[in-house]
Amino acid sequence: MMEDDLWEEHSDWWQDGFTDGADPEYEEQILPLAVSLLAGRNDVLDVGTGEGQIARLLRANGAAKVIGIDPTHNQTVVAAERGGGVAYARAGAAELPFASGSFDAVIACLVFEHIDGIDDAVAEVARVLEPGGRFVFMLNHPLLQTPGSGWIDDHMIDPPEQYWRIGPYLVESTQVEEVQKGVFIPFIHRPLSRYLNAMVDAGLTFERMIEPAPPAGFLAKAPEYFDAATIPRLLVLVATR
Repeated sequence: MMEDDLWEEHSDWWQDGFTDGADPEYEEQILPLAVSLLAGRNDVLDVGTGEGQIARLLRANGAAKVIGIDPTHNQTVVAAERGGGVAYARAGAAELPFASGSFDAVIACLVFEHIDGIDDAVAEVARVLEPGGRFVFMLNHPLLQTPGSGWIDDHMIDPPEQYWRIGPYLVESTQVEEVQKGVFIPFIHRPLSRYLNAMVDAGLTFERMIEPAPPAGFLAKAPEYFDAATIPRLLVLVATR
């Protein structure tokens, strides 16, 4: 099965588990950050919009025009049904169907971990931004959420130690992960330098980096993670054209 087909097949996993208040990381962290970092922006493109929750929220918080794009048919259909004054289109990030300088902001949230053509995609983001436009780029933390990373409770040594294991960080790799029973989703790992350098090469100027701690609602649902609460799951990069 092609990776795009996996997204089509399992789109309801995302729609049911990460929207409409179902996911505390979105509710307590990602959505408030999106609103804060894009306050005052009027023409916004949401790349990899999924079923559109970020796009709807930005529109409700004052953006005059918000467009969400996603390559997955099932996502764009549900996004259109949920509405919220947002326009949706089916498109991939590496070939955006918009004129240069069309937006004063672009957001991509937990999307680039699933995009093969990173250089083309970042270049397209830069192209459709107007001068001074802002790019808000949210990722699973590339260093601390590598394949094979996790909390280790090591009782093989005396005294026992607890620590966060980091997987093969420098190795770019693609895995199809079983995110819940019977649901398989492709993920691409890249080191942080790969993202930053792609942004610089595209003419974007890096402004700010945010590494928020896991929010309280997430820790309440995942008590096994509590001892690793100082390890961020999310990385936010902010840049301008």
